[in-house]
Amino acid sequence: MSIEQHLNLPDLDTPALQRLCGALDENLQLLGKALAVQIIRRHTAFSVSGSLAEHAIIAIQQLSEIAKEREISPDDIQLAAVAARTSHNETATHSSAKGLKTRRGQLNGRTPRQDGYIRALLNHDIVFGLGPAGTGKTYLAVAAAVDAIERHLVERIVLVRPAVEAGEKLGFLPGDLSQKVDPYLRPLYDALFDLMGFDKTTKLIEKGLIEIAPLAYMRGRTLNNAYIILDEAQNTTPEQMKMFLTRIGFGAKAAITGDISQIDLPRHIKSGLKDAREKLDGIDGIYFHTFTSADVVRHPLVQKIVDAYEKAEE
Repeated sequence: MSIEQHLNLPDLDTPALQRLCGALDENLQLLGKALAVQIIRRHTAFSVSGSLAEHAIIAIQQLSEIAKEREISPDDIQLAAVAARTSHNETATHSSAKGLKTRRGQLNGRTPRQDGYIRALLNHDIVFGLGPAGTGKTYLAVAAAVDAIERHLVERIVLVRPAVEAGEKLGFLPGDLSQKVDPYLRPLYDALFDLMGFDKTTKLIEKGLIEIAPLAYMRGRTLNNAYIILDEAQNTTPEQMKMFLTRIGFGAKAAITGDISQIDLPRHIKSGLKDAREKLDGIDGIYFHTFTSADVVRHPLVQKIVDAYEKAEE
């Protein structure tokens, strides 16, 4: 159903209006593509038609505030589209979510569901973050761990990933164990460097206050006063997931992230992430947070790619 909405911004001065619309209204065209609507402008008056016209109006208003201060980037347009598209589906708002303390300052979610995820990470001992690539589930979990160690709520951070596949078959790879494992842990290193800085991250790793390890190394351990993150959890078996969850000791928090649409396990092996969602959902203190393609904050095409694959699977 096509809906038509109108917006007038008479108080927007000429430089801000030019920044908002872009050369030859290219910013409006990008926003129109992101939300599948048609935007027509006559000076400060905007007419929007399409099923997401109301969402587009919200996005234009948000971008107009940015335009008062600086130039608008393609990222700004994509984020405004994501935020507007999800604003009616979530009761959370950006202003109601507490930010995370990192080197970048106060870190807040870019979408309402990201804000809800941050609240869950702050208020629950075990949080499962499920959703497609580009929704920020791993990055925000690492940010929550950084926040916890900066506030002295935990003593160390332990970041864990299955290497290669659930069987962790590293023997055929060249090099020593560190050289074999590091490529699979690189996304976690990258997030730490971005959130804490290279020097501080390196020092904490040297002191043993940050540990990055393959999942197999968790067996037999008990982790007290630690923030533990299991990434790519869709590639664990139910036995491995149970092993990981039972490592959690006193004063510890855990975040488990994964995308059940990208399981690399053999077809006859059930994903530990799927199994955990079925068995643990509803337990007090454990929270399952699900992202959708609407929360993708990467290139606009990523959301369309995710939607296309989900449609094909259905």
